[in-house]
Amino acid sequence: MIERILALSVRRRWLVLLLTLAAAVSGAWSLTRLPIDAVPDITNVQVQVNAFAPALSPLEIEKQVTFPIEVVLAGIPGLENTWSFSRNGFAQVTAVFSDRTDIYFARQQVAERLTTAKPNLPPNVDVIMGPISTGLGEVYWWSVEYDPPRQPCLRMTASPVGRATAPISRLKGSASQMICNV
Repeated sequence: MIERILALSVRRRWLVLLLTLAAAVSGAWSLTRLPIDAVPDITNVQVQVNAFAPALSPLEIEKQVTFPIEVVLAGIPGLENTWSFSRNGFAQVTAVFSDRTDIYFARQQVAERLTTAKPNLPPNVDVIMGPISTGLGEVYWWSVEYDPPRQPCLRMTASPVGRATAPISRLKGSASQMICNV
């Protein structure tokens, strides 16, 4: 069988060359129409809720702010899980939805639930939803540097996760911002 294919290929080499050229042209045309992302979005559908309560300790903010928000968010259609953390004066609750859930539907549902939760929260607690974002925002680490004798300003630097400990001058793709009180 292979001998016949080889014999036919040798006898009809122009046909083999033409078929090879047609396959190459078809492949090149398909390559130009192929949707390829340089950085594909692998983020799950999530909505972040940030709460600011400057007068509360982590334990108080967990009991009085974080837990009530988590309870109110429970039962939203498509909600897979929630996770949160509480710090001095700050709480963040992340609601993770199934991949089939529309992000705008999820945000609307969270916003509606937050309006019912706000009257039950302590006074002076500011609750806002975070922006729609992707996993790319979590790829960078922020560092704040301050050296009073040599530099009277704070320097905030965003650097790629793998290179967070490298000197700032050697970081490629890092962002830096100076903050000065004048």
